[in-house]
Amino acid sequence: MGPVDGTEETLSGGNMEPVVRVGDTVRRATGPWTPAVHRLLDELADARVDGVPQALGVDAQGREILSFLDGVVLTDAPPHVQWSDGVLIAAGRLLRRIHDASEPLVADDALIWRSPRREPAEVICHNDFATYNLIVRDERLAGVIDFDFASPGSRLWDLAYLAYRIVPFAEDATSADGLDLDRRLAQLIEAYDATYSDREVIDAAVARLDDLAAFTRRRAQETGRADFLEHAAMYERDAAALRLPSSGLSDWQTLV
Repeated sequence: MGPVDGTEETLSGGNMEPVVRVGDTVRRATGPWTPAVHRLLDELADARVDGVPQALGVDAQGREILSFLDGVVLTDAPPHVQWSDGVLIAAGRLLRRIHDASEPLVADDALIWRSPRREPAEVICHNDFATYNLIVRDERLAGVIDFDFASPGSRLWDLAYLAYRIVPFAEDATSADGLDLDRRLAQLIEAYDATYSDREVIDAAVARLDDLAAFTRRRAQETGRADFLEHAAMYERDAAALRLPSSGLSDWQTLV
């Protein structure tokens, strides 16, 4: 049960701005991008995409109000849930539904997004569709949160970062030893119903990590937070490892 009588509970995460829970809602700071994000969430609701927050307006403090998705963040779930085939497949399918439903917004130049537009702009990318934003309940995927950095981009841009986090190729993925990465990447691509090759996804993940490392280093300069520098260094190491030729993706685990 969540907080009652208007009591605020600070939620984990919120690296950019504080996020609090009030009853069955979540409150967070707004910005010029908020109307676009709410338009996206409304579009997903109209398309009956389950597992995403509903936009409920703005409160008296000027914070956006979103519905609370009950469950736990995937990274806090037990290893057998974090790395289950079922969650991986459900994540790929959910990302595809979100992308498909978002297509009508790509050409709307009046929308202001927090992240830059990236060509080819095919869909509205979540831009952080990762294990730490996926919610599970009863060992099943319940949804995804944190659409703040959404913006027009390619399907592959989002899918590649999900692959990095859930296959996984990330250095900080815990309890993931022994997984068949080749098989899991193939499963994810199939779940998304795409025809990308493994190498296309990996190359896109490298580009995504290069971009993320540069962004995180800028954030470190702006905030003085040393942990951002550590994160950036990890992204750079992982990108370097993924650039290396190997006989199979499972060999990657010995490179980091």
